[in-house]
Amino acid sequence: MTLNVDVRHRLGGFSVDAAFSSEGGVTALFGRSGSGKTTLINIIAGLLRAESGRIVLDGDVIVDMEKGIFLPPYKRRFGYVFQEGRLFPHLNVRHNLTYGRWFADRKPTGGDFDRIIALLDVEPLMERAPNTLSGGEKQRIAIGRALLSNPRLLLMDEPLAALDEARKAEILPYLERLRDETHIPIVYVSHAIAEVARLANTVVALENGRVTASGDAATILSLPELTMTVGRREAGVVIEGIVGTNDQGDRRLTVIRAGATRFIVPKIALPAGRMVRLHIASRDVMLATVRPEGVSALNILDGTVAEIGIEDHGAIDVRVNCGGNIIVSRITALSGERLGLTVGMRLHAVIKSVALDP
Repeated sequence: MTLNVDVRHRLGGFSVDAAFSSEGGVTALFGRSGSGKTTLINIIAGLLRAESGRIVLDGDVIVDMEKGIFLPPYKRRFGYVFQEGRLFPHLNVRHNLTYGRWFADRKPTGGDFDRIIALLDVEPLMERAPNTLSGGEKQRIAIGRALLSNPRLLLMDEPLAALDEARKAEILPYLERLRDETHIPIVYVSHAIAEVARLANTVVALENGRVTASGDAATILSLPELTMTVGRREAGVVIEGIVGTNDQGDRRLTVIRAGATRFIVPKIALPAGRMVRLHIASRDVMLATVRPEGVSALNILDGTVAEIGIEDHGAIDVRVNCGGNIIVSRITALSGERLGLTVGMRLHAVIKSVALDP
């Protein structure tokens, strides 16, 4: 599946001028609140008519404003999942789910229905009323309803934004299964780096209605210039690694191998050989010129200073090459002076295991 978007639209004093391409999987529209993510996804859905531009899906022209082409939303066969479930309160779960069939170009078979029910694990909820469901359960039903419309493309506008952390943790595995098992391309809006790092294949970073970067998720989420988009607390890098054999005994730890580098993280229930991503926040990385001893941190990585950032509010970002993996440490400018940091200098990056979130 290839999605090409190149659109321009003005809403009052705010304008979107964005272009990107996606080759399937999960494409995340990523940026802080007010960056234009929802405006852009609504243009893709047809809920907003762009002033100019084109949208092409698998060679089919959905929008070409210069040629007067604008396929109405109901003809696009796109599923849409909003921030809130938006279930029909007078219908039980089963009837909310089957409502999606009315909009399917190809009516789902009983097998399709059963597969989606199993995928989202909602069989026990079928006779329940929406007002008896948790937020995570409502979102699973909303996703199921969208899938049963047999969409060519699934649009998800911050589907976890209204959920607390427990409900987010509940629904994220279902979103991963949706990505891996249905093969329906997804455009996913979010401002949360943890969600995007876990789900997305491609990231389109937005700022003030413009695309500032797009490409492979791990690469884009590790760009130094993304700090202002994600905020200083979440700024850092995303590293792709492989789950290794659990050689830590019964200590509830898992080894992740990324090239020559080994990370020890809290135990994760994934088989050896599975690819995962680690988000390492720059605020969780300490630097030492001498290998530290007698510390609790389990991840002490040998590295070389690759780049020293410009001072910002008394702090600097130091990019360290650890066995081919770039780790970023945000330290005070004073600490940088005391360490005598220079590009090419050898040192050690120290990361607490509990700070790593696979």
